[in-house]
Amino acid sequence: MLVDDHAVVRTGFKLLLQVCADIEVVAEADSGEAACRMYESARPDVVVMDIAMAGMGGIEAIKRLLARDAHARVLALSAHEDSSHPRRALQAGALGYLSKRSAPEVLIDAIRATARGSRYLDAQIAQRMAVQGLSGEGGPMEKLSAREFEVFVQLARGLSVARISETLRLSPSTVGTHLYNIKQKLGLSNQAEITLLAVRHGVIDVGTPDA
Repeated sequence: MLVDDHAVVRTGFKLLLQVCADIEVVAEADSGEAACRMYESARPDVVVMDIAMAGMGGIEAIKRLLARDAHARVLALSAHEDSSHPRRALQAGALGYLSKRSAPEVLIDAIRATARGSRYLDAQIAQRMAVQGLSGEGGPMEKLSAREFEVFVQLARGLSVARISETLRLSPSTVGTHLYNIKQKLGLSNQAEITLLAVRHGVIDVGTPDA
């Protein structure tokens, strides 16, 4: 199952995978919410999940899929080159993480590895994570808990506390508490500074706020 909020990207992946006799696209979803709804009926062997999507986003969707099916096999995919996203995706339960900038044949290899239940991590991202782990130099977002990071990403995209509350199924007061903790841990004072930090570290793209 392909999960990406860009139809052109999904079409490109489908065309790429059509040449593989052992891979069939059984379903497509344009959001994490849609993926969670469609998973039971589609029963895919592998879910290729874009991380940076509007709404709940890929990481929250991975958590919910694994909560429903502990054997779900997810390959996370993203254009982001930071180390926070792959680490969070793997912690959420993804078996692999791949950059959208990877060569086409790498995506095919990653899908096959994920289908076998093997871990697969983009070589450059794996190297970056290893170097940061050895040096102890992670990005500032490493200070955040898993839930705080999800709220941080939503805030960086310009969402209100009410909208985040609805999207992540949290009470407004809980989101408010996370917002306070995020500001304290990162030394930020407002949402504009949160967005700036996220852009600077490649956590979100410029000019792609949620609708």
